[in-house]
Amino acid sequence: MKKVFRIVLVVFFIFLFVGTIVFLYQKSQDKPVVYNTKSPEITDIIKKTVATGSVVPRKEIAIKPQGVSGIIETLYVEAGDMLKKGDPIAKIKIIPDMINLNSAESRVKIAQINYEDKEINYQRDKALFEKKVISESDFQKTQLSFRNSKEELQSAKDNLQLIKEGVTKSSAKATNTIIRSTIEGMILDIPVKEGNSVIQSNTFNDGTTVAIVADMGEMIFQGKVDETEVGKIVQGMNLELTIGAIEDVKFDAHLEYISPKGVEENGAIQFEIKASVKLKKDFFIRSGYSANAEIVLDKREKVLAVNESLLEFKNDSTFVEVETSEQKFEKRFIKTGLSDGINIEVLEGITKDDKLKGEKRKKIEEIKEKKD
Repeated sequence: MKKVFRIVLVVFFIFLFVGTIVFLYQKSQDKPVVYNTKSPEITDIIKKTVATGSVVPRKEIAIKPQGVSGIIETLYVEAGDMLKKGDPIAKIKIIPDMINLNSAESRVKIAQINYEDKEINYQRDKALFEKKVISESDFQKTQLSFRNSKEELQSAKDNLQLIKEGVTKSSAKATNTIIRSTIEGMILDIPVKEGNSVIQSNTFNDGTTVAIVADMGEMIFQGKVDETEVGKIVQGMNLELTIGAIEDVKFDAHLEYISPKGVEENGAIQFEIKASVKLKKDFFIRSGYSANAEIVLDKREKVLAVNESLLEFKNDSTFVEVETSEQKFEKRFIKTGLSDGINIEVLEGITKDDKLKGEKRKKIEEIKEKKD
């Protein structure tokens, strides 16, 4: 009995050893590689470039004081209000210069003294003329001198009032202490508050901006294009705008301007472009919205194309592997055309019915397993 048991045990170990050898041998053998195949398809190839930028009003004006400096006494508007040309925006309270004020007051006093003296002479000569003691020509000289002194006194008083208040009684409607809009549009921003000091715009400085007014009915896209693409675009091209703040809506635009001079940004030369935007009634575009403009550089409609991942390159030639029989492939030269970065146009070398070698099926299955 023991002898039988030993024989059985020896046979068992022999089979176990042989089975292990067979298993390891099979494990060491490479499995046949199976490739997926893809066929060319008829599609449209569109080559685009994207310009980043923003949408801004074509007419945007900074309103500044003209002729007077002082303190903002009253603001009549706020951001978002619509204005017509000439509408008041703010009123300035003038803080007069003490030297100019003193000089103007002195001029008024001198003019007053001169006027009173001329008035006495005028009244005396008038009485003498009525009595025919003096001639008419002498009286006219006295009368002219009196009128000149009167006009000089009024001019001195007006000058003093201008220095103090920025306006005279005779020209109250034309006062430059009221800042008015120079165009019709919307108030975008009011960078000052009541009580802020403002400086007039003159030849020595730009002046303080009281308000920014823009015509929101006419918007343009301002963006930049890389130097590698600027040579492929021309004025008159159509653009398709995508505005970040307005989802799932595209706006048409028309390229109007390409800068003749590039600007270096982060080591690359960028060229500014401008395009008029065609607005839509249901959407209000605010100034400064960021936007991307797609520019169609070239287009092919209904052409034979393949995915660029199927291509092989050697020297200056392009090849694909075409299936001749099941999982048997031959390398074939093809001539390519326009590419959009994903698909590429095939001009000759293959047909729509050909099947091209793709990725290994095992690799694809492993990717799927990792995702699961």
